[in-house]
Amino acid sequence: MDEVIGVFLETGALAVLGLAGAVFMRRQFRFKWFLVALALNLFYQVLLTRGFWLVPSPVHGLSWNWVGKLAAIAGTIVVMSLPAFGWRRCGATLHQGRQWRGALVVLAMLGGLFFYLALSAADGRDDLETILFQWTMPGLDEELFYRGTLLLALNEAFRSRTRVLGAPIGFGGVLSTILFGLTHALSYEHGLIEFDTFSFAITGVPAILLLWLRERTGSLVMPVIGHNMANGAATLF
Repeated sequence: MDEVIGVFLETGALAVLGLAGAVFMRRQFRFKWFLVALALNLFYQVLLTRGFWLVPSPVHGLSWNWVGKLAAIAGTIVVMSLPAFGWRRCGATLHQGRQWRGALVVLAMLGGLFFYLALSAADGRDDLETILFQWTMPGLDEELFYRGTLLLALNEAFRSRTRVLGAPIGFGGVLSTILFGLTHALSYEHGLIEFDTFSFAITGVPAILLLWLRERTGSLVMPVIGHNMANGAATLF
């Protein structure tokens, strides 16, 4: 039940922030797409948590939520295949656009930062399952959703965009980034709502750069790579 309440708190926060933004962007706001974004988040969380942990894992002996992550990826791919979404519009393309070189430089700098931080806090290599999980699942699962289908729905809900260093960023992108931070920082346990400012910062700030890479290139390739480097670098040292 705590997990259910936590998810509805996150979705409620997205709803409140979105509707507040709609007050100032009435002409660009499309309510139906905003409802789609809210529904997508609930759908994604149900898959990720295997029905809020009501569905037992068919695979035993694993330390990480492989089944939930794979279910969420599969569900997101199904959404991407729908005509209203589309693979390329969701960023599921290898084409990197004309401005990929600048994005590649930023990705390389991010990678250097992640490995530097991992080396600075080195405490020993993790087990093989952890290494494999952190170098694959977080980037694939979360980028396909937060910078893929959810971003598309929110960008359709809030059409106005501003170019930031060559990347068209809109209020939809800001909302997807805030929600990404909230999913890591906001929790509900034993009747108490908890918010971890540090977790929000260390996930939200990189998410801004991942959003920029996604909008700059029109592709999820670099965000997935960057995300997995952020999660995986510390597992190697």
